[in-house]
This record gives sequence, structure tokens and C-alpha cells, in this order.
Amino acid sequence: MNFTAWIHGNIRYITSCHHDHSRLSAGYDGYSRSVISKNKKRQIKRMEKFNLNINGKIEEITIDPKTPILWVLRDHLKLLGTKYGCGIAQCGACTIHLDGTAMRSCILPIENTVGKNITTIEGLSTNGEHPLQKAWIEHDVPQCGYCQAGQIMNAAALLKNNSKPTDQDIDESMHGNLCRCGTYNRIKAAIKSASK
Repeated sequence: MNFTAWIHGNIRYITSCHHDHSRLSAGYDGYSRSVISKNKKRQIKRMEKFNLNINGKIEEITIDPKTPILWVLRDHLKLLGTKYGCGIAQCGACTIHLDGTAMRSCILPIENTVGKNITTIEGLSTNGEHPLQKAWIEHDVPQCGYCQAGQIMNAAALLKNNSKPTDQDIDESMHGNLCRCGTYNRIKAAIKSASK
């Protein structure tokens, strides 16, 4: 069917409906109901209840299991130390510990954290007395500070597994954590101080 025939066909349909409003309304409403129904199906999310061990405390939350843990921490539990940087696990600003291993929380679904110990920067120490936190202050590491929670969490995981890292160990472990202010030399110096 060419375009002209299609236009004439639709004109005939609308003209015939002009004398039968119920037919036109039924056609429009049927279409609307179909579209709304499809949109509702797209919007329905599967909600589940989770009990999460975060910083040594059990937190209960009902949420879509595919939700990244970053948004659970920030939006639901108001643990704002963990930052959103890129959303694709390429900058390290959102780093947390999952059973002691550094993980990027922006792509980690909440369903993958069940039964594991989650530690955020708030849970690294109760009073800022972790050796890395002290070394960060000693070496005046932060400038804007946005990435620093992720830097510290990644460094803490490194020192947990390797208490005396070499420069190469530090470079290899920290290369995925980006700092827009370029404080990499200070970061390395602070990690080396904390390892002594």
C-alpha cells in the first residue's frame, strides 16, 4: 500500500466513525488501555526484603534486588561517605569492602551482598583512628576530597592483604582509583606511612 492509499483508507475510517462516536471512542480507548498496560508492565519492579550486615549492624530494607548497593547506602541508609563518580566502576569513588575485598558499589546489586559483611568508610573506624586516616591527615592528601573515601577503602583492602606493599604493589592496587586533583604521590606516601 502506498502512502496515498493509506491516507485515503484512514480518512474513510475517520469519516465512518464521525457518525458512530462509540466506535471511534472504543478504538481510541482500546489503544490507550493497551499503551498504559504495557507501560505499567515495564514499570513494575520486583521488591524483596533484605537483611544486610553494614558496618557491623543489621539493616532491613525492602527494595528491587537489582538496585546497586551504592544507592541503598546513600539514599536509604544516609551513609553519604561512599560517593557516586562514574556509575560504571571505572573511577573508584564508590569503593566499599565486601567481606574485606574492595568492590565498586555502583555496579554491585544488593542481591549479591546478602550474607556478607559490608564495610563503608563510616565503618572503617569508629573515631577516625585507622592508620590510613591518620596518614591521610599527616600527608595532607585531600584537595577537593571527593574521591578520598574510595581511595582509603581501596588502600585499606590492600594493606589487609599486604601489610608491607612495595611501590609497584601500591601502583597496581590503586591504579583504578582516579583523583581529579592528581594527589597520587601523596596517596602513595600516606599508604607507605600507614604500612610502617
